[in-house]
Amino acid sequence: MFLNAKRMAFLGLLLACAVLMVILSGILEFNTLFLLAAAAFTVGIAIRECGIRIGFGYYIASILLNLILAPNKIYCITYAALSFYILVIEFAWERIGRVNTKVNRNILFWVIKFLVFNLIYLPLLIFMPKLIYQGDIHTTILIILLIGGQAALIIYDFAYNYFQRVIWGKLRRFFRF
Repeated sequence: MFLNAKRMAFLGLLLACAVLMVILSGILEFNTLFLLAAAAFTVGIAIRECGIRIGFGYYIASILLNLILAPNKIYCITYAALSFYILVIEFAWERIGRVNTKVNRNILFWVIKFLVFNLIYLPLLIFMPKLIYQGDIHTTILIILLIGGQAALIIYDFAYNYFQRVIWGKLRRFFRF
């Protein structure tokens, strides 16, 4: 069988937690980005516990379920972008680990992170700036948002790595697969 029952139940509960956090982000407006980022971290948990293929299926299922259940569809777009970033960097980390060259893997990994983030962030900033900033978009504000986005990437990536290493590292022992 492709998935055992314990892993399937775990992924179902993880999916319920992710959807609940996305719904709560629409209710608790002061914690929107925190809850959306925490919900996106569940994609990383699914990938690290069950593999990239099942993690991709989890990503698709979470987006579809959030589109059905979440009242604010704009938050679903943000959740999908944050989760997609995690999906791609986990895939890249797995592929970089298999490369046997003299290239510095950490530098290559950070280059991939910045490329993926900017492929997600720049089209949003250029074509849908009202998702990020509600006022009039001037050149200076656009530059500030561009630099602020890069700073947000570093903070988000640090938070994700801390979550996976420390928090999920402690919680993981309660789940035996």
